[in-house]
Amino acid sequence: QAHLVESGGGSVQIGGSLRLSCVVAGRFFSKHALGWFRQPPGKEHTSFVAGITWDGRDIEYADSVKGRFTITRDSTKNMIYLQMNNLQPEDTGVYYCNIEPLGISTLTAGRFRYWGQGTQVTVSS
Repeated sequence: QAHLVESGGGSVQIGGSLRLSCVVAGRFFSKHALGWFRQPPGKEHTSFVAGITWDGRDIEYADSVKGRFTITRDSTKNMIYLQMNNLQPEDTGVYYCNIEPLGISTLTAGRFRYWGQGTQVTVSS
């Protein structure tokens, strides 16, 4: 079992920055993947944004956020972060923190076992 709680969402203008945080509770192993997905407004699906293994050795990003977003984790505090810079309107959505015990390949394929309640990010002109 795992429990996740996101925070840090909000409203920013185009080009602005936000930092999302997620506190996770549970028992984790080095290759467990932690990450962020987002759900655009009016859409039912979520899409992969970024992922990192618990040991920090493997990191993956969606092409749309490469160079703008940075995922990190602090295993001593059981925290995951997503630093989002140069935000664009297409980044708007509900961002979910996720955990996938099967690893980062499964996470990037769009599968995750645990998720939080989500935090809203709105980017406007």
